[in-house]
Amino acid sequence: MSGTTGPVVVMVPGLRDHLEEHWQTLLAHRLTEAGRSVRTVPPLTQDRLSCEAGVAALDEVMVQIAGPVVLVAHSAGVITTVHWSRRHPAQVQVQVQGALLVAPPDFGQPLPEGYPTTDVLDENGWNPVPRSPLPFPSIVAASSNDPLGTVERAAELARNWGGRLVELGDVGHLNPASGHGPWPRAEELLRELEHS
Repeated sequence: MSGTTGPVVVMVPGLRDHLEEHWQTLLAHRLTEAGRSVRTVPPLTQDRLSCEAGVAALDEVMVQIAGPVVLVAHSAGVITTVHWSRRHPAQVQVQVQGALLVAPPDFGQPLPEGYPTTDVLDENGWNPVPRSPLPFPSIVAASSNDPLGTVERAAELARNWGGRLVELGDVGHLNPASGHGPWPRAEELLRELEHS
Protein backbone atom coordinates (compact mmCIF):
# COMPACT_ATOMS: atom_id res chain seq x y z
CA MET A 1 0.00 0.00 0.00
CA SER A 2 1.42 3.33 -0.91
CA GLY A 3 0.33 6.93 -0.68
CA THR A 4 -1.41 8.84 2.06
CA THR A 5 -4.95 8.28 0.84
CA GLY A 6 -7.37 5.95 2.50
CA PRO A 7 -8.97 5.70 5.89
CA VAL A 8 -7.05 5.89 9.14
CA VAL A 9 -6.08 2.39 10.31
CA VAL A 10 -6.77 1.84 14.01
CA MET A 11 -5.04 -1.14 15.63
CA VAL A 12 -7.00 -2.69 18.51
CA PRO A 13 -4.70 -5.10 20.38
CA GLY A 14 -5.80 -7.78 22.79
CA LEU A 15 -4.84 -8.07 26.45
CA ARG A 16 -1.15 -8.57 25.66
CA ASP A 17 1.65 -6.16 26.39
CA HIS A 18 3.06 -4.22 23.42
CA LEU A 19 5.22 -6.66 21.44
CA GLU A 20 7.49 -5.41 18.66
CA GLU A 21 7.34 -8.77 16.85
CA HIS A 22 3.51 -9.01 16.84
CA TRP A 23 1.94 -8.79 13.37
CA GLN A 24 -0.16 -5.75 14.38
CA THR A 25 2.96 -3.83 15.43
CA LEU A 26 4.81 -4.86 12.26
CA LEU A 27 1.80 -3.95 10.09
CA ALA A 28 1.54 -0.54 11.77
CA HIS A 29 5.23 0.11 10.96
CA ARG A 30 4.82 -0.97 7.32
CA LEU A 31 1.72 1.15 6.78
CA THR A 32 3.30 4.19 8.43
CA GLU A 33 6.40 3.82 6.25
CA ALA A 34 4.08 3.73 3.22
CA GLY A 35 2.58 7.07 4.24
CA ARG A 36 -0.62 5.77 5.83
CA SER A 37 -2.13 7.23 8.98
CA VAL A 38 -2.12 4.60 11.73
CA ARG A 39 -3.24 4.83 15.36
CA THR A 40 -2.84 2.08 17.96
CA VAL A 41 -5.00 1.75 21.04
CA PRO A 42 -2.47 1.74 23.91
CA PRO A 43 -2.41 -1.32 26.19
CA LEU A 44 -4.11 -0.82 29.52
CA THR A 45 -1.86 -0.34 32.53
CA GLN A 46 -4.70 -0.34 35.07
CA ASP A 47 -7.93 -2.35 34.96
CA ARG A 48 -6.26 -4.55 32.36
CA LEU A 49 -9.09 -7.05 32.39
CA SER A 50 -11.90 -4.50 32.30
CA CYS A 51 -13.94 -4.56 29.10
CA GLU A 52 -15.26 -1.10 29.97
CA ALA A 53 -11.70 0.25 30.22
CA GLY A 54 -10.80 -1.35 26.89
CA VAL A 55 -13.85 0.18 25.21
CA ALA A 56 -13.00 3.59 26.72
CA ALA A 57 -9.40 3.33 25.45
CA LEU A 58 -10.63 2.57 21.93
CA ASP A 59 -13.15 5.40 22.09
CA GLU A 60 -10.46 7.83 23.24
CA VAL A 61 -8.51 7.08 20.06
CA MET A 62 -11.59 7.21 17.83
CA VAL A 63 -12.81 10.62 19.01
CA GLN A 64 -9.47 12.12 17.96
CA ILE A 65 -9.95 11.03 14.34
CA ALA A 66 -12.06 13.15 12.00
CA GLY A 67 -12.27 10.95 8.91
CA PRO A 68 -13.12 7.36 8.04
CA VAL A 69 -11.46 4.48 9.88
CA VAL A 70 -10.72 0.81 9.30
CA LEU A 71 -10.32 -1.17 12.52
CA VAL A 72 -7.74 -3.97 12.77
CA ALA A 73 -8.39 -6.02 15.91
CA HIS A 74 -6.74 -9.11 17.35
CA SER A 75 -7.95 -11.51 20.06
CA ALA A 76 -9.66 -9.66 22.95
CA GLY A 77 -9.38 -6.55 20.76
CA VAL A 78 -12.05 -8.14 18.55
CA ILE A 79 -14.42 -8.38 21.50
CA THR A 80 -13.52 -4.82 22.57
CA THR A 81 -14.35 -3.61 19.04
CA VAL A 82 -17.73 -5.33 19.01
CA HIS A 83 -18.66 -3.97 22.45
CA TRP A 84 -17.50 -0.46 21.40
CA SER A 85 -19.63 -0.57 18.24
CA ARG A 86 -22.73 -1.31 20.34
CA ARG A 87 -22.08 1.50 22.81
CA HIS A 88 -21.28 4.20 20.24
CA PRO A 89 -23.65 3.54 17.31
CA ALA A 90 -23.78 7.12 16.00
CA GLN A 91 -20.00 7.41 15.92
CA VAL A 92 -19.68 3.99 14.27
CA GLN A 93 -22.07 4.95 11.46
CA VAL A 94 -20.07 8.07 10.66
CA GLN A 95 -16.53 6.71 11.05
CA VAL A 96 -16.08 2.99 10.52
CA GLN A 97 -15.58 1.79 6.96
CA GLY A 98 -14.82 -1.81 7.97
CA ALA A 99 -13.06 -4.08 10.44
CA LEU A 100 -10.55 -6.90 10.21
CA LEU A 101 -11.31 -9.12 13.22
CA VAL A 102 -8.52 -11.63 13.77
CA ALA A 103 -8.47 -14.68 16.06
CA PRO A 104 -11.59 -13.91 18.11
CA PRO A 105 -11.37 -15.76 21.44
CA ASP A 106 -14.28 -17.80 22.77
CA PHE A 107 -14.90 -16.09 26.10
CA GLY A 108 -17.89 -18.35 26.74
CA GLN A 109 -15.66 -21.41 27.20
CA PRO A 110 -12.78 -22.02 29.63
CA LEU A 111 -9.51 -20.69 28.20
CA PRO A 112 -6.14 -22.45 28.57
CA GLU A 113 -4.22 -22.17 31.83
CA GLY A 114 -2.67 -18.74 32.29
CA TYR A 115 -5.64 -16.92 30.75
CA PRO A 116 -8.53 -15.35 32.68
CA THR A 117 -11.26 -17.72 33.83
CA THR A 118 -14.80 -17.44 32.49
CA ASP A 119 -15.91 -16.08 35.89
CA VAL A 120 -13.26 -13.34 35.77
CA LEU A 121 -14.29 -12.44 32.21
CA ASP A 122 -17.95 -12.31 33.28
CA GLU A 123 -17.10 -10.09 36.27
CA ASN A 124 -15.16 -7.72 34.02
CA GLY A 125 -17.98 -7.23 31.52
CA TRP A 126 -16.76 -9.27 28.54
CA ASN A 127 -19.74 -11.63 28.47
CA PRO A 128 -22.13 -11.92 26.85
CA VAL A 129 -20.33 -11.11 23.62
CA PRO A 130 -22.68 -9.09 21.35
CA ARG A 131 -24.03 -11.20 18.49
CA SER A 132 -26.16 -8.82 16.41
CA PRO A 133 -24.94 -7.75 12.95
CA LEU A 134 -22.21 -5.12 12.90
CA PRO A 135 -23.13 -1.87 11.12
CA PHE A 136 -20.02 -2.05 8.90
CA PRO A 137 -18.35 -4.68 6.68
CA SER A 138 -16.12 -7.12 8.52
CA ILE A 139 -13.74 -9.98 7.85
CA VAL A 140 -13.30 -12.54 10.63
CA ALA A 141 -9.96 -14.32 10.20
CA ALA A 142 -9.59 -17.53 12.19
CA SER A 143 -7.10 -20.31 12.75
CA SER A 144 -8.01 -23.99 12.65
CA ASN A 145 -5.93 -24.71 15.78
CA ASP A 146 -6.35 -21.59 17.91
CA PRO A 147 -6.19 -22.60 21.59
CA LEU A 148 -8.48 -19.68 22.48
CA GLY A 149 -11.34 -20.52 20.14
CA THR A 150 -12.40 -22.98 17.47
CA VAL A 151 -12.82 -22.08 13.82
CA GLU A 152 -16.43 -23.26 14.16
CA ARG A 153 -17.04 -20.66 16.87
CA ALA A 154 -15.36 -18.00 14.73
CA ALA A 155 -17.59 -18.97 11.80
CA GLU A 156 -20.64 -18.60 14.05
CA LEU A 157 -19.49 -15.14 15.16
CA ALA A 158 -18.84 -14.13 11.54
CA ARG A 159 -22.40 -15.15 10.62
CA ASN A 160 -23.84 -13.32 13.63
CA TRP A 161 -21.87 -10.16 12.87
CA GLY A 162 -22.68 -10.28 9.15
CA GLY A 163 -19.02 -10.71 8.25
CA ARG A 164 -17.02 -12.95 5.95
CA LEU A 165 -14.99 -15.79 7.46
CA VAL A 166 -11.43 -16.31 6.23
CA GLU A 167 -9.86 -19.56 7.41
CA LEU A 168 -6.11 -19.18 7.94
CA GLY A 169 -5.10 -22.80 8.49
CA ASP A 170 -2.93 -23.98 11.38
CA VAL A 171 -1.55 -20.70 12.73
CA GLY A 172 -2.40 -21.06 16.42
CA HIS A 173 -3.45 -17.73 17.93
CA LEU A 174 -1.51 -15.89 15.19
CA ASN A 175 0.87 -14.32 17.68
CA PRO A 176 4.57 -14.55 18.55
CA ALA A 177 3.84 -17.29 21.12
CA SER A 178 2.54 -19.48 18.30
CA GLY A 179 5.59 -18.71 16.17
CA HIS A 180 4.12 -15.94 14.03
CA GLY A 181 5.41 -12.42 13.50
CA PRO A 182 4.84 -10.78 10.10
CA TRP A 183 1.48 -11.57 8.51
CA PRO A 184 1.49 -10.18 4.94
CA ARG A 185 -2.07 -11.35 4.27
CA ALA A 186 -3.32 -8.69 6.68
CA GLU A 187 -2.55 -6.02 4.07
CA GLU A 188 -4.49 -7.93 1.40
CA LEU A 189 -7.53 -8.23 3.69
CA LEU A 190 -7.21 -4.58 4.68
CA ARG A 191 -7.26 -3.55 1.01
CA GLU A 192 -10.37 -5.66 0.50
CA LEU A 193 -12.16 -3.83 3.34
CA GLU A 194 -11.07 -0.44 2.05
CA HIS A 195 -12.54 -1.17 -1.36
CA SER A 196 -15.75 -2.87 -0.23
